[in-house]
Amino acid sequence: MKYITFAVPCYNSSAYMDKCLSSLLKAGEDAEIIIVDDGSVKDDTAEKADRYAEKYPNIIRTVHQENKGHGGAVNTGIKNATGKYFKVVDSDDWVEETALNELMKTIKCFGEDDAPDAVVVNYVYEHVEDNTRKIVRYKSEFPVGRPFEFSESRSFALGKFLAMHSLIYKTELIKSINLELPEHTFYVDNIFVYKPLPYVNKFYYLNVDFYRYFIGRADQSVSEKNLMARIDQHLKVAEEVMDSYDLNSIKKTKKKLYNYMLDFLAIMVTITSIYLIKIGTPESMEKKAALWARFKKVDEKSYRKCKSKLIGLTASTRKSTCNLCKMIYKVARGIFKFN
Repeated sequence: MKYITFAVPCYNSSAYMDKCLSSLLKAGEDAEIIIVDDGSVKDDTAEKADRYAEKYPNIIRTVHQENKGHGGAVNTGIKNATGKYFKVVDSDDWVEETALNELMKTIKCFGEDDAPDAVVVNYVYEHVEDNTRKIVRYKSEFPVGRPFEFSESRSFALGKFLAMHSLIYKTELIKSINLELPEHTFYVDNIFVYKPLPYVNKFYYLNVDFYRYFIGRADQSVSEKNLMARIDQHLKVAEEVMDSYDLNSIKKTKKKLYNYMLDFLAIMVTITSIYLIKIGTPESMEKKAALWARFKKVDEKSYRKCKSKLIGLTASTRKSTCNLCKMIYKVARGIFKFN
């Protein structure tokens, strides 16, 4: 039995995929690793992936496909997964050995009837530009080391929302809801986090610094330059998240989850709005107005709640307010180092 599937999307990843795969192989044959070669053509990623699969036939499988982007590669990983749990590990990231051992030991102990639908772990920003790191932990937000419902969670501090790096879903859950991410689109990790949440009955928080998120390369999708260049993809993801649920129906039975999902959506709309403000063209400001108008149309109650908060400033068209938003963003970026 495979306790977990690690899906590793690879696109021209030859220069750094070895570190990622070497870290995952330490889980041994209790895990499976699916390398998704997403149409790599500029290096020997495809050949290297095949060599790994040949060397570790009981652990690694390689799937080659035409380029479909990160979301399409994750979809392929889900489709081919046979492990009890499912985790995406990007090819330029890695996992910490001691934390991996703790994770494997923990999920092996879950029974069939009491296995949680999602496991949460800590992740670490590894900043290449100044050789520093920032650890995102959830011990102030979640009960530690036992199954719990989201109603037992506490308020989330700024910068500590759940991320693809921190979430490990039960494979049968994400397959049962037909989770499918948009192809040829960056930033789909927000959809991966958001859409399964209402279906998670039990969480389990393992307080280990598991996932190492390498950040600071100029070619990364989360660099400010690329975020602004790909703003239409950011808009697409924000709109899909916005359209996913009637949040007020969730509020009736899961109030804390409703509050969390509303805050998550609000942050997405806010960040997208700030980048549109930073672009600063008449077209980008029209797109920002259209985004907030769509929010109002889809869910007016949630829209009004967000407008009444500080983040509602990003909906403004006034130049002074837009400048204030850019200043706040600059301060937040310096504190949280999110790109």
